[in-house]
Amino acid sequence: MWDRFLRACRREPVDATPIWFMRQAGRYMAEYRAIRQKHTLLEICKQPELACEVTLQPVRAMGVDAAILFADILLPLEPMGAPFEFAAGEGPVFEHPVRTAEDVAALRVIDPEEGLGYVLDAIRMIRKELDGKTPLIGFAGAPFTLASYLVEGGKSSHYAQTKHMMYAEPELWQSLMQKLSEVVRRYLHAQVEAGAQAIQLFDSWIGALSPTDYREYILPHVRHILSSIEKTGVPVIHFGTGTATLLELQKEAGGTVIGVDWRTPLDGARKRLGDSVAVQGNLDPLLLSAPRPLLEKRVLEVLEQAGRAPGHIFNLGHGILPETPPDAVRFVADLVHERSARRA
Repeated sequence: MWDRFLRACRREPVDATPIWFMRQAGRYMAEYRAIRQKHTLLEICKQPELACEVTLQPVRAMGVDAAILFADILLPLEPMGAPFEFAAGEGPVFEHPVRTAEDVAALRVIDPEEGLGYVLDAIRMIRKELDGKTPLIGFAGAPFTLASYLVEGGKSSHYAQTKHMMYAEPELWQSLMQKLSEVVRRYLHAQVEAGAQAIQLFDSWIGALSPTDYREYILPHVRHILSSIEKTGVPVIHFGTGTATLLELQKEAGGTVIGVDWRTPLDGARKRLGDSVAVQGNLDPLLLSAPRPLLEKRVLEVLEQAGRAPGHIFNLGHGILPETPPDAVRFVADLVHERSARRA
């Protein structure tokens, strides 16, 4: 049933629970590592043929119900005027962090075709290769998560510089968020126009904020993006980690599907969110490397917590880790389909 995933996003009945994995294309797969031996991450992202091939690898190997575009959430920042590189073992590094009014003013609000045309070309190519057999998810990073990289200059544990701007210079923060949210909005619209059949907004580090801060500093900007994308009619997945205290606010900000990480029981999340949105999640990624009996037990617990009401997409609470055994990924996909099959 090729549209199993899309039907679940719309809370329609399905023949079995759909499943896909965040970071399902990546370093845990030998096929991907073979390509990475010859190309950098950014080279793969910027060459549509390579991005297409890497996107399709887990679809061929893992029996998943959706493909997700291979790209990086930081790609829009480069054409905005904030170039970065991936340092070995350190992740992304920005040579010039954005911390002053002059820095924010220098950021350009771009149209996606200006510096991200290669992403749109990859989407068109992937859709052609999928040939209607598997739906394609496009994505982007949410404003807070993008801002945290920009302001910190890379990864952070405490987001001290980011929160300092947010608290001490709220007008500057609003200016930065307005630029980021408008670029993301345009970027996601362009992905839909290129052929993406669903969209996921990654707010990976939003769990660092309190509900009060989320409502004041974040929610209007996320709503600016998601209310616009929802009008296209494609499903919109609103994802974050560490969001146990933010689920209702995320729903208020927008999204037809709310991603739930492993820290929040799925049955409790469904009760809090109500019947008007679907849910996605929520296995701990590290369980993929656990002994098989425990992995099976926890997968079945997620299915049990999700219940049989329409509107559940099985996924991890965050991305697959590089050390994950590929056979465990396939095992979970098969197990979810087998145990959730709805027979007439």
